[in-house]
Amino acid sequence: MLGIGTIAKKVFGSPNDRKVKATRPLIAQINALEPEFETLSDEGLKEKTEELRKRALDGESLDALLPEAFANCREAGRRALGLRAFDTQLMGAIFLHQGNIAEQKTGEGKTLTATFAAYLNALTGKGVHIVTVNEYLAKRDAAWMGKVFGVLGLTTGVAYSDMPEDEKRAAYDSDITYATNNELGFDYLRDNMKPELSQIFQKHHNFAIVDEVDSILIDEARTPLIISGPSQDRSEMYKTIDEVIPEVQEDHFELDEKTRNVTFTDEGNEFLEGLLHDRGLLEEGQTLYDPESTTVVHHINQGLRAHKLFQRDKDYIVRDDNVVLIDEFTGRMMAGRRLSDGLHQAIEAKENVSIRPENITLASVTFQNYFRLYDKLSGMTGTALTEAEEFMEIYGLGVVEVPTNKPIARVDEDDQVYRTAREKYEAMLEQIKESHAKGQPVLVGTTSIEKSEMLSEMLKAAGVEHNVLNARQHEQEAQIVADAGKLGAVTIATNMAGRGTDIQLGGNVDLQVMTALAEDPEADPDALRAEIEAKHADEKAKVLEAGGLYVLASERHESRRIDNQLRGRSGRQGDPGRSSFFLSLEDDLMRIFGSERLEKVLKTLGLKEGEAIIHPWVNKSLERAQAKVEGRNFDIRKQLLKFDDVMNEQRKVIFGQRREIMEASDLSEITMDMRHQVIDDLIDQYLPPNTYADQWDADGLYAAAQEQLGVDVPVMDWVEEDGVDDEAIRDRLVASTDAYMKDKAEQFGAENMRNIEKQLLLQTIDAKWREHLLTLEHLRSVVGFRGYAQRDPLNEYKNESFQLFEGMLDSLREDVTQKLSQIRPMTEEEQQAMVEQIRAQQAAAQAGAVAAAPAMAGAGGEAGQPNGGFVEEDQSTWGNPGRNETCPCGSGKKFKHCHGRLV
Repeated sequence: MLGIGTIAKKVFGSPNDRKVKATRPLIAQINALEPEFETLSDEGLKEKTEELRKRALDGESLDALLPEAFANCREAGRRALGLRAFDTQLMGAIFLHQGNIAEQKTGEGKTLTATFAAYLNALTGKGVHIVTVNEYLAKRDAAWMGKVFGVLGLTTGVAYSDMPEDEKRAAYDSDITYATNNELGFDYLRDNMKPELSQIFQKHHNFAIVDEVDSILIDEARTPLIISGPSQDRSEMYKTIDEVIPEVQEDHFELDEKTRNVTFTDEGNEFLEGLLHDRGLLEEGQTLYDPESTTVVHHINQGLRAHKLFQRDKDYIVRDDNVVLIDEFTGRMMAGRRLSDGLHQAIEAKENVSIRPENITLASVTFQNYFRLYDKLSGMTGTALTEAEEFMEIYGLGVVEVPTNKPIARVDEDDQVYRTAREKYEAMLEQIKESHAKGQPVLVGTTSIEKSEMLSEMLKAAGVEHNVLNARQHEQEAQIVADAGKLGAVTIATNMAGRGTDIQLGGNVDLQVMTALAEDPEADPDALRAEIEAKHADEKAKVLEAGGLYVLASERHESRRIDNQLRGRSGRQGDPGRSSFFLSLEDDLMRIFGSERLEKVLKTLGLKEGEAIIHPWVNKSLERAQAKVEGRNFDIRKQLLKFDDVMNEQRKVIFGQRREIMEASDLSEITMDMRHQVIDDLIDQYLPPNTYADQWDADGLYAAAQEQLGVDVPVMDWVEEDGVDDEAIRDRLVASTDAYMKDKAEQFGAENMRNIEKQLLLQTIDAKWREHLLTLEHLRSVVGFRGYAQRDPLNEYKNESFQLFEGMLDSLREDVTQKLSQIRPMTEEEQQAMVEQIRAQQAAAQAGAVAAAPAMAGAGGEAGQPNGGFVEEDQSTWGNPGRNETCPCGSGKKFKHCHGRLV
């Protein structure tokens, strides 16, 4: 008997069907406009863009402009690339414009789909960001789709790491900017550390289209982006602890693979205490439970995690004396990404490579909170429905499944479960040999480098020619993926998520033409293409006859999405295909999540060596196990976000305040308000309300006024006057300090004083925010223990972080007021001495800096005399010191530990 929900779906259609149906009239309108736009000249397409832009700026809604904009963009795509967008691509673009995630299967042309929504939303003049998973794709898509935008009269830019500042600024000023999620996040953080408004890259967060949205907003969301600077070197401690860990026995720790956690047992703690006392890491009489032992315990725990949870060639590889992390979802190397809290250093000690110092956080943000800055967000992927709840709850994004242009002809077979990994790999080898013999291309999916290389060795021994794609072959990625559809090709790939290159049956013609031209630059491109296309057509026919691409997976991943992405590589654009998962009870997922019951079933059935159990029930039970893991990972990300939301409110206040300061031309009112607030606090402290004059601390107020406000006022005389109250003394103190600062502004000159106030405010905010981030990190690491006292750690974190934030703002006011009260213009003798120093050290090359230096002179110079013409806010006056040379500011520190930290 059918359920009510099933009957309702039959009558009304599913919610997804209704959304798809609602786009049909719009697509009909766009198609009806096609003949009109085909008649336009190339210049006519650009003029149409200008007309649409003017209408958008005059207030016409983008929804009203959509049919004409999409028709214009379709024609531009046809002229620039020879590609006419399918109706399903227009449908996907409509969903993107509406702020949804468009789930389009692999090979349905997501890259072209994005151009329509990007073009329409760029008409407002606020820019559109298209987000990719790696820099290769960002550069490729910008060059490829930039041709379409060029025909339409829009500019295209690409932002990537290590590019010159002026080029990156131009990329962000373009109508359409392609960039990776990492680069966008880091540039946002860098923008909020810049001293000048003109140096900021990201002017608007208008509209973002996130390609491989599940990879970026789900898989990578657990890791916050952090800009950090070096802290003290503790290499010896890591090495000593690394010598201790191998002596730890099995019964000294408990390993929980489900939560990826490892902890010492009571016996382990006792054993460790003895070892640490012997090695001098714990003083005599000190235990691991003493507060003084916190740092040692932290590093011991990280050492244990490095040895027991992190495996070489699975979680990381060692390359050029570096431990390079591997992305568990894409199998790519994450160069420059490091684990925090000393864990990366513990792995470096374990692998006996150079240990880099730990870092202190200068700025951080999670991807969730970065992408929630955008006025409108959308995304594309081949697999998002399994995470639809998370996309809606965290980002407010709906997921819409876009129909395929042609029906899917791929056959997805039931999983085959073997008792042991050996039996599984032998069965896979036989299957690969069988498919290879008949010319069917095979894509073998693995979950680690180690397993991909083991399979590779088996294929070599069997004499099967093949390619391997993992973090080690990262550079040849596009070529290997493009060749995976050739006749008889066998490709082993570690995690195929978000590769961005289509596997085309018979091979990728464009890449073959590019390769052939690179080998023979003198060849005729047209003749070469015709020859390759003819050969390709013949090969494609043979591949189709052999059954299309066969996807063979060696185990299930923790996430159903990653499995679906691997399956989706086969059967693109209606091509035939086949997918199978070969599993064993020794696989990680099977071993950790309930393989006991399956093992009993297999024993009951009396399976012989090499036999497998194949049944839809097995698939269902595995999917339930995967759903549990996905649910747990969602909870982890949600919890991370709740804590980061607390910091995010404070981050928005600080970054917003910074922006206002940079935009303001006169900050004298802000600094005056700060000064008056400091005076109020001093009066409350030394002349408490509701007390008598003989209970006041006049001496304390006099000393504080000198130190914090820079004024020498007769506080004792004021206090002794008859009838004087705390309000009167406050007014006199305000009048004295206002006069003092007015006099100082006249000495410097109004413009110089405004510049000094701006730079001093920005520098102090940045320094205080860095200190505050470090304090919050420490609070976050210990607040979890409050749960043992039946107190909610999140509420505790909220309350205490708010108090810390208020304390930081008070401290900020005091610091700015004190520094402004202490600055003074240089005397003529000091100016003369600086001029002579500049002449001696840098000759006439930096003479232009001499005029700027006296105006910006600070309060002290206690740490030593700055090197000729050094102005902190003007990097052009710093010269070009080496990382290990003395810093030109005169602090006496090495450049890398002083001003070089932030460069």
